[in-house]
Amino acid sequence: MFPYWFAFVLPIFGSIFGRRLDSQSGNFFWVVWGLIYTLFVGLRYRVGADWSAYNDHLIRVSTESLWDVVTGGDPGYYILNWLVVRLGGEIYLVNFVCAAIVMWGVVSFSRKQPLPWLSLLISVPYLIIVVSMGYTRQSVALGLLLVGLSALSERSIPKFTLWVLVAAAFHKSAVLMLPMAALSSTEKKGWSMFWVAVIAAGAGYFFLSDHVSRLWSTYVVSDYESEGGLIRVLMNAVPAVVFLIFRRKFAVSAQEAKLWTWMSIFAISCLPLVLIASAATDRVALYLIPLQLYVFSRLHRVADQKLGKALIVVLVIGYYALVQFVWLNFASHSDAWLPYQTVWAAD
Repeated sequence: MFPYWFAFVLPIFGSIFGRRLDSQSGNFFWVVWGLIYTLFVGLRYRVGADWSAYNDHLIRVSTESLWDVVTGGDPGYYILNWLVVRLGGEIYLVNFVCAAIVMWGVVSFSRKQPLPWLSLLISVPYLIIVVSMGYTRQSVALGLLLVGLSALSERSIPKFTLWVLVAAAFHKSAVLMLPMAALSSTEKKGWSMFWVAVIAAGAGYFFLSDHVSRLWSTYVVSDYESEGGLIRVLMNAVPAVVFLIFRRKFAVSAQEAKLWTWMSIFAISCLPLVLIASAATDRVALYLIPLQLYVFSRLHRVADQKLGKALIVVLVIGYYALVQFVWLNFASHSDAWLPYQTVWAAD
Protein backbone atom coordinates (compact mmCIF):
# COMPACT_ATOMS: atom_id res chain seq x y z
CA MET A 1 0.00 0.00 0.00
CA PHE A 2 3.02 2.26 0.34
CA PRO A 3 2.79 3.78 -3.20
CA TYR A 4 -0.80 4.85 -2.53
CA TRP A 5 0.07 6.52 0.75
CA PHE A 6 3.12 8.16 -0.80
CA ALA A 7 0.79 9.61 -3.46
CA PHE A 8 -1.47 10.89 -0.67
CA VAL A 9 1.29 12.45 1.43
CA LEU A 10 3.07 14.09 -1.49
CA PRO A 11 0.77 17.16 -1.69
CA ILE A 12 1.30 17.84 2.02
CA PHE A 13 4.87 18.83 1.22
CA GLY A 14 3.37 21.25 -1.26
CA SER A 15 1.11 22.70 1.42
CA ILE A 16 4.10 23.15 3.74
CA PHE A 17 6.20 24.87 1.08
CA GLY A 18 3.24 26.25 -0.84
CA ARG A 19 4.27 29.89 -0.99
CA ARG A 20 7.75 29.05 -2.14
CA LEU A 21 6.46 26.63 -4.79
CA ASP A 22 3.98 29.19 -6.09
CA SER A 23 6.72 31.74 -6.72
CA GLN A 24 8.36 32.27 -10.09
CA SER A 25 9.58 28.66 -10.13
CA GLY A 26 6.15 27.36 -9.12
CA ASN A 27 5.26 26.14 -12.62
CA PHE A 28 8.28 23.83 -12.63
CA PHE A 29 7.28 22.13 -9.38
CA TRP A 30 3.68 21.71 -10.50
CA VAL A 31 4.89 20.06 -13.71
CA VAL A 32 7.11 17.74 -11.67
CA TRP A 33 4.29 16.81 -9.30
CA GLY A 34 1.91 16.29 -12.21
CA LEU A 35 4.46 14.07 -13.96
CA ILE A 36 4.92 11.96 -10.83
CA TYR A 37 1.20 11.24 -10.67
CA THR A 38 1.06 10.63 -14.43
CA LEU A 39 3.79 8.00 -14.12
CA PHE A 40 2.07 6.54 -11.05
CA VAL A 41 -1.24 6.09 -12.87
CA GLY A 42 -0.06 5.56 -16.42
CA LEU A 43 2.62 2.92 -15.87
CA ARG A 44 0.58 0.63 -13.62
CA TYR A 45 0.43 -3.08 -14.39
CA ARG A 46 -2.75 -5.11 -13.81
CA VAL A 47 -4.06 -2.46 -11.41
CA GLY A 48 -7.76 -1.61 -11.59
CA ALA A 49 -10.88 -3.74 -11.87
CA ASP A 50 -11.18 -3.22 -15.64
CA TRP A 51 -7.53 -3.73 -16.57
CA SER A 52 -8.24 -6.80 -18.72
CA ALA A 53 -11.24 -5.18 -20.39
CA TYR A 54 -9.22 -2.15 -21.51
CA ASN A 55 -6.43 -4.38 -22.76
CA ASP A 56 -9.04 -6.31 -24.78
CA HIS A 57 -10.21 -3.00 -26.29
CA LEU A 58 -6.69 -2.35 -27.51
CA ILE A 59 -6.45 -5.81 -29.08
CA ARG A 60 -9.84 -5.42 -30.78
CA VAL A 61 -9.02 -1.98 -32.18
CA SER A 62 -5.79 -3.33 -33.68
CA THR A 63 -7.83 -5.24 -36.28
CA GLU A 64 -10.30 -2.46 -37.13
CA SER A 65 -10.22 0.31 -39.70
CA LEU A 66 -10.09 3.95 -38.62
CA TRP A 67 -13.71 4.41 -39.75
CA ASP A 68 -14.89 1.51 -37.58
CA VAL A 69 -13.00 3.02 -34.64
CA VAL A 70 -14.52 6.48 -35.13
CA THR A 71 -18.07 5.16 -35.41
CA GLY A 72 -17.81 2.51 -32.71
CA GLY A 73 -18.47 4.74 -29.69
CA ASP A 74 -16.24 6.98 -27.54
CA PRO A 75 -14.13 7.87 -30.61
CA GLY A 76 -11.53 9.89 -28.70
CA TYR A 77 -10.45 6.92 -26.60
CA TYR A 78 -10.53 4.38 -29.40
CA ILE A 79 -8.69 6.62 -31.86
CA LEU A 80 -5.98 6.95 -29.20
CA ASN A 81 -5.84 3.14 -28.99
CA TRP A 82 -5.74 2.87 -32.79
CA LEU A 83 -2.83 5.31 -33.01
CA VAL A 84 -0.92 3.56 -30.22
CA VAL A 85 -1.24 0.21 -32.02
CA ARG A 86 0.03 1.79 -35.27
CA LEU A 87 3.02 3.18 -33.36
CA GLY A 88 3.80 -0.25 -31.94
CA GLY A 89 2.83 0.72 -28.41
CA GLU A 90 0.94 -1.21 -25.74
CA ILE A 91 -1.76 -0.46 -23.16
CA TYR A 92 0.81 1.35 -21.02
CA LEU A 93 1.15 4.14 -23.57
CA VAL A 94 -2.64 4.50 -23.74
CA ASN A 95 -2.83 4.68 -19.96
CA PHE A 96 0.05 7.15 -19.79
CA VAL A 97 -1.58 9.57 -22.24
CA CYS A 98 -4.91 9.27 -20.43
CA ALA A 99 -3.24 9.86 -17.06
CA ALA A 100 -1.47 12.93 -18.44
CA ILE A 101 -4.82 14.41 -19.53
CA VAL A 102 -6.37 13.70 -16.14
CA MET A 103 -3.48 15.31 -14.29
CA TRP A 104 -3.57 18.31 -16.62
CA GLY A 105 -7.16 18.82 -15.53
CA VAL A 106 -6.47 18.24 -11.84
CA VAL A 107 -3.47 20.59 -11.79
CA SER A 108 -5.22 23.29 -13.86
CA PHE A 109 -8.24 23.23 -11.57
CA SER A 110 -6.31 22.94 -8.31
CA ARG A 111 -4.06 25.88 -9.08
CA LYS A 112 -7.11 28.15 -9.19
CA GLN A 113 -8.11 27.21 -5.64
CA PRO A 114 -6.99 29.19 -2.56
CA LEU A 115 -5.17 26.11 -1.21
CA PRO A 116 -4.07 24.39 -4.43
CA TRP A 117 -2.04 21.67 -2.75
CA LEU A 118 -4.98 20.73 -0.54
CA SER A 119 -7.14 20.47 -3.65
CA LEU A 120 -4.57 18.11 -5.15
CA LEU A 121 -4.53 16.00 -1.99
CA ILE A 122 -8.32 15.78 -2.01
CA SER A 123 -8.20 14.37 -5.53
CA VAL A 124 -5.86 11.50 -4.60
CA PRO A 125 -8.02 8.93 -2.75
CA TYR A 126 -10.85 8.65 -5.24
CA LEU A 127 -10.30 10.71 -8.39
CA ILE A 128 -6.68 9.67 -8.99
CA ILE A 129 -6.47 6.23 -7.38
CA VAL A 130 -9.93 4.80 -8.04
CA VAL A 131 -11.32 6.66 -11.06
CA SER A 132 -8.09 7.19 -13.02
CA MET A 133 -6.95 3.62 -12.45
CA GLY A 134 -10.36 2.02 -12.78
CA TYR A 135 -12.49 3.99 -15.25
CA THR A 136 -9.89 5.13 -17.77
CA ARG A 137 -12.26 6.58 -20.37
CA GLN A 138 -14.43 8.42 -17.89
CA SER A 139 -11.39 9.66 -15.97
CA VAL A 140 -10.20 11.44 -19.12
CA ALA A 141 -13.65 12.96 -19.54
CA LEU A 142 -13.50 14.13 -15.93
CA GLY A 143 -10.02 15.59 -16.42
CA LEU A 144 -11.19 17.56 -19.45
CA LEU A 145 -14.26 18.69 -17.51
CA LEU A 146 -11.91 20.12 -14.87
CA VAL A 147 -10.16 22.09 -17.62
CA GLY A 148 -13.57 23.30 -18.78
CA LEU A 149 -14.64 24.27 -15.26
CA SER A 150 -11.46 26.32 -14.92
CA ALA A 151 -12.45 28.19 -18.08
CA LEU A 152 -16.05 28.57 -16.93
CA SER A 153 -14.91 30.11 -13.64
CA GLU A 154 -13.31 32.80 -15.83
CA ARG A 155 -16.63 33.39 -17.63
CA SER A 156 -15.60 31.57 -20.80
CA ILE A 157 -18.72 29.60 -21.70
CA PRO A 158 -17.51 28.75 -25.25
CA LYS A 159 -14.29 27.19 -23.90
CA PHE A 160 -16.24 25.19 -21.32
CA THR A 161 -18.57 23.92 -24.03
CA LEU A 162 -15.64 22.94 -26.24
CA TRP A 163 -13.89 21.01 -23.49
CA VAL A 164 -17.08 19.16 -22.55
CA LEU A 165 -17.53 18.12 -26.19
CA VAL A 166 -13.94 16.84 -26.27
CA ALA A 167 -14.61 15.03 -22.99
CA ALA A 168 -17.69 13.39 -24.53
CA ALA A 169 -15.45 11.95 -27.24
CA PHE A 170 -13.79 9.90 -24.49
CA HIS A 171 -16.97 9.07 -22.56
CA LYS A 172 -20.33 9.97 -24.03
CA SER A 173 -21.92 10.62 -20.62
CA ALA A 174 -19.97 13.90 -20.36
CA VAL A 175 -22.57 15.60 -22.61
CA LEU A 176 -24.81 15.66 -19.54
CA MET A 177 -22.63 18.49 -18.18
CA LEU A 178 -23.30 20.82 -21.12
CA PRO A 179 -26.34 22.47 -19.47
CA MET A 180 -23.98 23.84 -16.81
CA ALA A 181 -22.79 26.39 -19.37
CA ALA A 182 -26.25 27.90 -19.72
CA LEU A 183 -27.23 27.56 -16.06
CA SER A 184 -24.13 29.42 -14.87
CA SER A 185 -24.54 32.29 -17.31
CA THR A 186 -25.09 35.75 -15.83
CA GLU A 187 -25.06 37.76 -19.06
CA LYS A 188 -27.25 37.31 -22.16
CA LYS A 189 -28.95 34.40 -20.48
CA GLY A 190 -31.49 33.83 -23.24
CA TRP A 191 -28.88 33.69 -25.99
CA SER A 192 -26.58 31.49 -23.91
CA MET A 193 -29.36 29.04 -23.16
CA PHE A 194 -30.35 28.91 -26.83
CA TRP A 195 -26.96 28.11 -28.36
CA VAL A 196 -25.98 25.78 -25.53
CA ALA A 197 -29.29 23.92 -25.99
CA VAL A 198 -28.64 23.59 -29.72
CA ILE A 199 -25.12 22.25 -29.15
CA ALA A 200 -26.31 19.96 -26.35
CA ALA A 201 -29.06 18.54 -28.56
CA GLY A 202 -26.64 17.95 -31.42
CA ALA A 203 -23.99 16.42 -29.18
CA GLY A 204 -26.57 14.27 -27.42
CA TYR A 205 -27.80 12.92 -30.74
CA PHE A 206 -24.26 12.27 -32.01
CA PHE A 207 -22.92 10.61 -28.88
CA LEU A 208 -26.01 8.99 -27.35
CA SER A 209 -28.62 8.27 -30.02
CA ASP A 210 -27.31 4.78 -30.83
CA HIS A 211 -26.66 3.87 -27.22
CA VAL A 212 -29.61 5.15 -25.17
CA SER A 213 -31.58 1.90 -25.16
CA ARG A 214 -28.53 -0.18 -24.24
CA LEU A 215 -27.46 2.21 -21.47
CA TRP A 216 -31.01 2.34 -20.11
CA SER A 217 -31.35 -1.44 -20.01
CA THR A 218 -27.86 -1.90 -18.52
CA TYR A 219 -27.94 0.73 -15.79
CA VAL A 220 -31.64 1.15 -15.00
CA VAL A 221 -33.92 -1.68 -16.16
CA SER A 222 -31.53 -4.48 -15.16
CA ASP A 223 -31.49 -3.28 -11.52
CA TYR A 224 -27.71 -3.43 -11.61
CA GLU A 225 -26.45 -1.99 -8.33
CA SER A 226 -23.22 -0.10 -7.80
CA GLU A 227 -21.68 -1.14 -4.50
CA GLY A 228 -20.82 1.90 -2.44
CA GLY A 229 -22.79 4.17 -4.77
CA LEU A 230 -24.68 5.81 -1.92
CA ILE A 231 -21.45 6.55 -0.04
CA ARG A 232 -19.84 8.14 -3.10
CA VAL A 233 -22.94 10.24 -3.75
CA LEU A 234 -22.89 11.36 -0.11
CA MET A 235 -19.25 12.41 -0.56
CA ASN A 236 -20.50 14.95 -3.11
CA ALA A 237 -23.67 15.87 -1.22
CA VAL A 238 -21.83 16.92 1.95
CA PRO A 239 -19.70 19.63 0.28
CA ALA A 240 -22.80 20.62 -1.69
CA VAL A 241 -24.68 21.40 1.52
CA VAL A 242 -21.63 23.16 2.95
CA PHE A 243 -21.37 25.35 -0.14
CA LEU A 244 -25.05 26.33 -0.08
CA ILE A 245 -24.67 27.37 3.56
CA PHE A 246 -21.41 29.30 3.18
CA ARG A 247 -21.41 30.26 -0.50
CA ARG A 248 -20.93 33.96 0.26
CA LYS A 249 -17.54 33.09 1.74
CA PHE A 250 -16.62 30.69 -1.05
CA ALA A 251 -17.58 32.24 -4.37
CA VAL A 252 -15.63 35.10 -5.92
CA SER A 253 -17.98 36.19 -8.72
CA ALA A 254 -21.69 35.94 -9.49
CA GLN A 255 -21.06 33.44 -12.28
CA GLU A 256 -18.88 31.30 -10.03
CA ALA A 257 -21.62 31.37 -7.39
CA LYS A 258 -24.23 30.23 -9.93
CA LEU A 259 -21.97 27.49 -11.28
CA TRP A 260 -21.31 25.87 -7.93
CA THR A 261 -24.84 26.44 -6.71
CA TRP A 262 -26.15 24.36 -9.61
CA MET A 263 -23.42 21.77 -9.11
CA SER A 264 -24.50 21.56 -5.46
CA ILE A 265 -28.16 21.19 -6.40
CA PHE A 266 -27.33 18.36 -8.80
CA ALA A 267 -25.18 16.65 -6.16
CA ILE A 268 -28.00 16.73 -3.61
CA SER A 269 -30.49 15.57 -6.26
CA CYS A 270 -28.41 12.42 -6.72
CA LEU A 271 -29.32 11.24 -3.22
CA PRO A 272 -32.87 10.03 -4.05
CA LEU A 273 -31.81 8.97 -7.57
CA VAL A 274 -29.08 6.64 -6.30
CA LEU A 275 -31.78 4.65 -4.50
CA ILE A 276 -33.64 4.16 -7.79
CA ALA A 277 -30.77 3.59 -10.23
CA SER A 278 -27.55 3.29 -8.24
CA ALA A 279 -25.19 2.39 -11.10
CA ALA A 280 -26.35 5.14 -13.45
CA THR A 281 -26.38 7.78 -10.70
CA ASP A 282 -22.98 6.67 -9.43
CA ARG A 283 -21.41 7.09 -12.88
CA VAL A 284 -22.99 10.50 -13.48
CA ALA A 285 -21.98 11.63 -9.97
CA LEU A 286 -18.33 11.23 -10.95
CA TYR A 287 -18.65 14.52 -12.81
CA LEU A 288 -19.58 16.20 -9.52
CA ILE A 289 -16.30 15.25 -7.81
CA PRO A 290 -14.88 18.74 -8.61
CA LEU A 291 -17.32 20.01 -5.99
CA GLN A 292 -15.21 18.29 -3.32
CA LEU A 293 -12.02 19.93 -4.57
CA TYR A 294 -13.65 23.36 -4.77
CA VAL A 295 -15.41 23.39 -1.38
CA PHE A 296 -12.93 21.62 0.87
CA SER A 297 -9.95 23.57 -0.46
CA ARG A 298 -11.62 26.75 0.78
CA LEU A 299 -13.50 25.43 3.82
CA HIS A 300 -10.95 27.19 6.04
CA ARG A 301 -12.61 30.46 5.04
CA VAL A 302 -15.50 29.78 7.41
CA ALA A 303 -13.13 30.32 10.37
CA ASP A 304 -12.01 33.78 11.43
CA GLN A 305 -8.83 32.99 13.31
CA LYS A 306 -5.63 31.39 11.98
CA LEU A 307 -5.82 28.54 14.48
CA GLY A 308 -9.34 27.72 13.37
CA LYS A 309 -8.32 27.82 9.72
CA ALA A 310 -5.38 25.49 10.36
CA LEU A 311 -7.57 23.10 12.31
CA ILE A 312 -10.04 22.88 9.44
CA VAL A 313 -7.23 22.10 6.98
CA VAL A 314 -5.96 19.32 9.28
CA LEU A 315 -9.49 17.91 9.58
CA VAL A 316 -9.89 17.88 5.79
CA ILE A 317 -6.58 16.03 5.41
CA GLY A 318 -7.64 13.57 8.12
CA TYR A 319 -11.02 13.02 6.47
CA TYR A 320 -9.50 12.11 3.10
CA ALA A 321 -6.84 9.95 4.79
CA LEU A 322 -9.74 8.05 6.36
CA VAL A 323 -11.46 7.77 2.98
CA GLN A 324 -8.33 6.25 1.45
CA PHE A 325 -7.75 3.92 4.40
CA VAL A 326 -11.31 2.59 4.34
CA TRP A 327 -11.31 2.11 0.57
CA LEU A 328 -7.97 0.30 0.42
CA ASN A 329 -8.80 -1.97 3.34
CA PHE A 330 -12.54 -2.59 3.10
CA ALA A 331 -13.82 -1.84 -0.43
CA SER A 332 -15.14 -4.95 -2.17
CA HIS A 333 -12.99 -4.40 -5.28
CA SER A 334 -9.85 -2.93 -3.72
CA ASP A 335 -8.03 -6.24 -4.24
CA ALA A 336 -7.82 -5.29 -7.94
CA TRP A 337 -5.60 -2.38 -6.88
CA LEU A 338 -3.42 -4.39 -4.51
CA PRO A 339 -0.54 -4.80 -4.66
CA TYR A 340 0.41 -1.82 -6.77
CA GLN A 341 2.67 -2.89 -9.63
CA THR A 342 4.38 -1.05 -12.47
CA VAL A 343 5.04 -2.00 -16.07
CA TRP A 344 8.43 -3.40 -15.00
CA ALA A 345 6.57 -6.15 -13.13
CA ALA A 346 5.10 -7.44 -16.41
CA ASP A 347 6.31 -10.81 -17.64
